[in-house]
Amino acid sequence: MKRSRVNEILQEGDAFIRSFGYVMPPFAYFAPDEMQRRRHELAGIVEARLGWDITDYGQGRFDELGLFLFTVRNGRAEDLTRGSGMLYAEKIMISRQEQLSPMHRHVVKAEDIINRGGGKLVLELFTSDASGDPDPEAEVSVMTDGISRTLPAGGLLSLDPGESVTLLPGVWHAFWGEGADVLIGEVSTVNDDLTDNVFREPIGRFAAIEEDEPPLHLLVSDYERLLTR
Repeated sequence: MKRSRVNEILQEGDAFIRSFGYVMPPFAYFAPDEMQRRRHELAGIVEARLGWDITDYGQGRFDELGLFLFTVRNGRAEDLTRGSGMLYAEKIMISRQEQLSPMHRHVVKAEDIINRGGGKLVLELFTSDASGDPDPEAEVSVMTDGISRTLPAGGLLSLDPGESVTLLPGVWHAFWGEGADVLIGEVSTVNDDLTDNVFREPIGRFAAIEEDEPPLHLLVSDYERLLTR
């Protein structure tokens, strides 16, 4: 994925988010050189992997297979294991119309996925079988705004703006926008995108970036490579 395309998506996504009245935190707009200059001061941002995250899942087809994310806050896995401290995370995301976020599950993370505005958010859902794979026959039950819903294996759950679903660890899910791009909120337990995503297909979590121009803002996947200590 070319950096120039990433920069375009950042600007488009920021404008889309702002159109719903959502205000991003100040660190969203730090330039790369400012982040480098303030590297030690910003250790909490870098270590929690807060910030921009644009992925094509390593497949080079962002418009068809991809997701726009921004991690606003995030605790530490150590706190979650200990059961005290900052045990939660929050993201704001954009799923474009008919853009697939592919089938995956989490081992640890429980999450509320919230349609914050735009089109419908459609999720395809499976429960896990004994080996952890999607069960092609078993029904899957989820909570939608406090109400239990049961769907057949691979059933489609459609969320209008304002509606949400709670996905517990082990629930397989893929999702996309229908009718228009969708602004998505995510509230969850501590988020670990390095180790807590299990994909049905052998794909990657992050995009491979081709540096054809300087970055407008760093992605979380840039921190280790581009921010020197």
